[in-house]
Amino acid sequence: MSLPAPLIVFDLDGTLADTAGDLLATLNYILIAEGLPAVQDADARRLVGLGARVLIRRGFENAGASVSPARLEELFQTFLDYYEANIAVHSRLFPGVERALDRFEAAGFAFAVCTNKIEQPSVKLLKALGVADRFRAICGQDTFAWWKPDPRALLSTIEKAGGAAARTVMVGDSKTDIDTAKAAGVPVVAVDFGYTEVHVSELGPDRIISHFESLWDAVEQLSPALAG
Repeated sequence: MSLPAPLIVFDLDGTLADTAGDLLATLNYILIAEGLPAVQDADARRLVGLGARVLIRRGFENAGASVSPARLEELFQTFLDYYEANIAVHSRLFPGVERALDRFEAAGFAFAVCTNKIEQPSVKLLKALGVADRFRAICGQDTFAWWKPDPRALLSTIEKAGGAAARTVMVGDSKTDIDTAKAAGVPVVAVDFGYTEVHVSELGPDRIISHFESLWDAVEQLSPALAG
């Protein structure tokens, strides 16, 4: 029996794509409608990265306000509607993403996405950025009954992509990604340009990269049988 293709599973926001501008614009649309001050650009990377509900709650906290669970759910739907309608105004793939995918694809790798973004806008964003068809699976917070940092989110993504955990590397930008990969027994590469409140060097990833041109070497060091 032939082995499954080696697989790289990527986080989305802050890893594959710089989406902070559109996420922040959507948050500010909600805050202003609620009579609260908008969040400034300098706060964006501190606030994003844990999903829309957390982003909304943090936006309220940043303004010195609170939001009830029931109202949060209403605003969450408003967030999704506005965000999907404006999903790639400012968002862009990070430099080197497509070149990295090209190199790994030529070497027989497959790709998947495991994000805590809702699945539908995740797919829509990757389509808008022109790379959705490169991923065997695009799995979001609502794809399964669990989400990161539950390792089953990653393991289920690997299964959906036709991969095997022993032949997978995770790439992410946050504690959530690193904890998920470790719990799943999957080596993890952290990018240091994403959305995290502390530098990824403090979170114990297996490798850290500052540009996607370094991803090949990182994967080769972690799993030489895969990249060789």
